Amino acid sequence: MEMMLQFGFGMMEHTRVLLRAWGGGTVILSPRDLEPEQVWRFARDVELVPGGRAIFDPQFYLPNADHERLTSHAYWPANYQSGAFWQGRELEDLLTALGALNTRIGAAAVILPGPLAATVDDDWLGIQTQILSVARRLLPGRSLYASVALGADAVRSQSQVEELLEASDTWDVDGFYLVAEHPQGDYLVEDPNWLAGLLDVTAHQRLSHRVVLCGYSTHQMLMLAAAGASAVASGTWMNVRSFPPGKFDAAREEEIRQRATWYYCPEALSEYKLPYLDIAQRAGILPRMRADAGLGSNYADTVFAGGQPSASGFDEPAAFRHYLQCLRSQAVSARAPTYDATRDLLRAQLDTAENLLMQLRAAGVLGQMRDFADSIDANRSALALLDSTRGPVLRRNWPTL
Repeated sequence: MEMMLQFGFGMMEHTRVLLRAWGGGTVILSPRDLEPEQVWRFARDVELVPGGRAIFDPQFYLPNADHERLTSHAYWPANYQSGAFWQGRELEDLLTALGALNTRIGAAAVILPGPLAATVDDDWLGIQTQILSVARRLLPGRSLYASVALGADAVRSQSQVEELLEASDTWDVDGFYLVAEHPQGDYLVEDPNWLAGLLDVTAHQRLSHRVVLCGYSTHQMLMLAAAGASAVASGTWMNVRSFPPGKFDAAREEEIRQRATWYYCPEALSEYKLPYLDIAQRAGILPRMRADAGLGSNYADTVFAGGQPSASGFDEPAAFRHYLQCLRSQAVSARAPTYDATRDLLRAQLDTAENLLMQLRAAGVLGQMRDFADSIDANRSALALLDSTRGPVLRRNWPTL
């Protein structure tokens, strides 16, 4: 499973550094976080890295959005009227402009615009069908990915997921760009029904031999490897690791006002502020939190150099790069040659995290809102449901997914 970079605020240099270190990779560009002229210039920078590729998320989730930078891009309509827009010339103009932009940046696939579905209903499905129909006509020969942006309630509703899957069987589309709002805006999700819905959508599309890119992902989405996901995408700040629709409606820079440096412990699937690493050192358990060398990150080496972690100089840029380096390595290794081996690997990962978290918590080392302990059972439950409902067909079709 590939790990792509979900571009966000302040990520230009992080992207360059990581793509060079990885020998290439894909970044999903964000018009909310790039000025119009920056889009193609930065795409060119990405492509100058050997193996570097850029694709473009039009972020048309809230057509009435008022985020100044997002709406400054040429493809964004000056006036949006919900009923007429999807049936008239305005949709053609939007898709034509996006086609030209994607050609200019050399994108291998066009991510189509798609509004957020608070509820999967006939109106929303009709809009998706219209977008795909017009796009096929205006962008012949292009690889097209549908933007499937789902509200939290839609994802955890079995009936709405089933309605989406049934309708999508008729869509002439090459892939899904799947983004999903987290319940209650939580960073790590504790609702097994939400996780099960995401797995079901992913597995269904992959079994239909469509690409599935799951955007705005945390490490919790490593579980999507069991559903055969093509890629997950993640970034630096929390609002590019989860999907908060409100960030497209007005400039929200709370990530700058509330800065804290977090260390990602891959084995625990959890993140920790530096004072808690000090506690781990005093308790003699800090070495257990070091990322395995096989994950390829040296960005956090100073934390484990023997001094007090909070005085080690481990800073925000290093923390971001450490997280993304580790997550990429975890994503690449999350898929095994068979479905059963992949399922067992993910189960073992949860068991390992649970055992380490018990030790860390007993020593007073707590991850607060980024502690994975309360999400372990939700992941287990969702994976068990996937295994009972789609396991046999995934097992048979795994070599072709």
